[in-house]
Amino acid sequence: MTGIARKVREVEGAAPDTIDLDALVAAGEPVIFKGLARALPLVRHGLEGPAQAIAYLKSFDAGRPVTAYTGAPGIGGRFGYDAAMTGLNFEAARVPFGEFIDRIAAHLDDPQPPAFYIGSTDLDAYLPGLRQENDPGLGGETFAAHPPLASIWIGNRTTAAAHYDMSNNIACCMAGRRRFTLFPPEQVENLYPGPLEPTPGGQVVTMADLANPDFERFPRLREALAAAQVAELEPGDVLIYPALWWHQVDALDAFNILVNYWWNAAPEFMDTPQTTLLHALLSLRDRPEHEKQGWKALFDYYVFGPGERAGAHLPEHARGPLGALDEMKARRLRAQILQRLNR
Repeated sequence: MTGIARKVREVEGAAPDTIDLDALVAAGEPVIFKGLARALPLVRHGLEGPAQAIAYLKSFDAGRPVTAYTGAPGIGGRFGYDAAMTGLNFEAARVPFGEFIDRIAAHLDDPQPPAFYIGSTDLDAYLPGLRQENDPGLGGETFAAHPPLASIWIGNRTTAAAHYDMSNNIACCMAGRRRFTLFPPEQVENLYPGPLEPTPGGQVVTMADLANPDFERFPRLREALAAAQVAELEPGDVLIYPALWWHQVDALDAFNILVNYWWNAAPEFMDTPQTTLLHALLSLRDRPEHEKQGWKALFDYYVFGPGERAGAHLPEHARGPLGALDEMKARRLRAQILQRLNR
């Protein structure tokens, strides 16, 4: 990686029940908890070797086909766009889990293997029981109120180009080494995001190659790299970082496993802000500048300021969606939005 001096803060010897997830994400910085998951069975099997880890994973296989990605050796493990940027440089297929894991194993010693990747695969649906034996014990009251989505990521030496997720993340390095290169959300312009669709994995990714940066084509990338932090993860390390942080993930060994937990401290009835962003492109972006500034002031007042401000001067019965939202108010608001969209 080029020009990144800052390392993610590391914490040694922390007990899972002493880690306050809400405080960590509110602090707005990534943190590595060294060795927090090292005693888990999957980590132990991985340290013994890929064959042992694969056999352990297969013992939980529910027999459901998984979505797996394969790229030619020439992509160097970096999943992304094709040359025309109208498609992708890899193929996705639904295949039996065990079959694809065996395919990875068959190429462990190849100097230039195809790129193999199973990403964001629901643990409880596809490998039931694995989570129960390998849960790092984090979350406590936070996860009781906001249950996380637990997923597994398996592959060889691959790169997931820098992108953002809409949820906070606990990333547990279970086998092999991984490198996360993280950027705060305000670096979006300096990371040169690609098209909204297609995308390599459902999220917009940077067009820049962080390993071989082209500063003539992407001059502001220097600013992004100056703001970046790098997390070098060994098996058993756990990385926690807030939602909307851009992150590139490099799997550094011939066989790698990561388990992650996504969560948001928001009620389930809330819609995804990504929908709001898409509608803003439709309704706001191309208006005259003076109108955009006016709408910016309105959004600051109604949305980005204190939640209670816009309705504070109104009697409670008259606040409607300006008051505290609940599931019923959210349904009414959603119906009102749909009615306006469909007219």
